[in-house]
Amino acid sequence: MSFASEFKEFAMRGNVLDLAVGVVIGGAFGKIVSSLVGDIVMPALSPVLGSVNFTELAVRIATDPQGKPVLLKYGAFLQTIFEFIIIAFSIFIVLKGINQLKRPPPPGAATPAPPPTKTEELLQQIRDLLAKK
Repeated sequence: MSFASEFKEFAMRGNVLDLAVGVVIGGAFGKIVSSLVGDIVMPALSPVLGSVNFTELAVRIATDPQGKPVLLKYGAFLQTIFEFIIIAFSIFIVLKGINQLKRPPPPGAATPAPPPTKTEELLQQIRDLLAKK
């Protein structure tokens, strides 16, 4: 088997195509989630939290040869963690809602069986009479 035909077989497998579709959908979903967090969740939280922005927090660890301070920007890391927690929680809430829409109704909520028709009642009576003989 040649290299080209082997690669073609690999690339056309269902798993690779599914993965490609998943990556494209994931990229689009990422934009939706970013908009959800940036345009809906964060403005709703801003009255409660105020203007929470840790990106300016840093520790000066040295000075480079040009005299500029070398900073350890731990605030940017904290801000990224904070945003990740909000995004993860938002996705959790959205997926929880979607999963509730997909769930079948609980078994207790099933409709009761309709009463037997006249024909079925007669057949049951005949069956019972035959069983007695």
